[in-house]
Amino acid sequence: MLINKAENIHKPVLLAETLQMLDPQPGEVFVDATLGLGGHTEAILAISGDIQAIGIDQDARAIELAEQRLAHFGNQFEAFHANFSDILLVLEKAGIEKADCILADLGVSSLQFDSETRGFSFRFDAPLDMRMDADADTETAAELLETLSEFEIARIIYEYGEERFSRRIARRIVERRERGEPVKTTGELAKLVEKAIWRGKKDKIHPATKTFQALRIAVNDELEIIEQFVRDSVKILKAGGRMAVITFHSLEDRIVKQTMQKLSGKCFCPPRMPVCVCRASREIEILTRKPVTSGEEETDNNPRARSAKLRTCRKID
Repeated sequence: MLINKAENIHKPVLLAETLQMLDPQPGEVFVDATLGLGGHTEAILAISGDIQAIGIDQDARAIELAEQRLAHFGNQFEAFHANFSDILLVLEKAGIEKADCILADLGVSSLQFDSETRGFSFRFDAPLDMRMDADADTETAAELLETLSEFEIARIIYEYGEERFSRRIARRIVERRERGEPVKTTGELAKLVEKAIWRGKKDKIHPATKTFQALRIAVNDELEIIEQFVRDSVKILKAGGRMAVITFHSLEDRIVKQTMQKLSGKCFCPPRMPVCVCRASREIEILTRKPVTSGEEETDNNPRARSAKLRTCRKID
């Protein structure tokens, strides 16, 4: 019953475009670095009975459901409970030296976003957790808001959420904390943000959207590991191997774009710098000069695809 529900809510974004760019072939090794509920992996395994797939996810529940969904592929598929940044260690553990295709879908999975208990969405009043690995011994979003200074909270909301009212929101959070009423639930945070920045008119998105995004990024250290993940992935690609990365907000997309540009040989150092220090080196060919985005039909059927951007590259000989 649970797996049927998961299949119904899970719609892999930019699926056709991803398959076209990765172009998986029989006999190749595919790595889904953010397995989620296995939608992309299922489509790739269905291409040939001779494709080997490795799935990585830090959410143990997602792995459980994905393994149920992909069980009929037998030993073509193997899943590992880890963060996508651990891709080198995972492939070593799997006994695989090189991969032909690598995919990373950096968005929050449907399983997490639609959970009524994980704290990713203000649609449900739940404990303010936001950890993608619910079993990890790391701080929750509520714990961050209870311990960080007003300055640090404002910085996180501004830098990771691009929220121009970050100082006002941080001040309200700390004022509430000083009254002995720290923010503990998604409902409390959503109402606090709404009151802090309400301007007397309805916006297209909820006023708390950017703040929730910022806290999720901070809790999971999402941006800190993206550049190294892209570099590690290129390192383990075979010559001619392809990588695809799907992002859902400008901060992620900017890191992926610039890292791919550096790996294609573009130097970001100031013109007068005597030597390159930005780690630029020509290792890949960028296949998407501009990111691929969802068409009208997909966004109508899956609103979460509206902000998705796909960037791909191929490792050169």
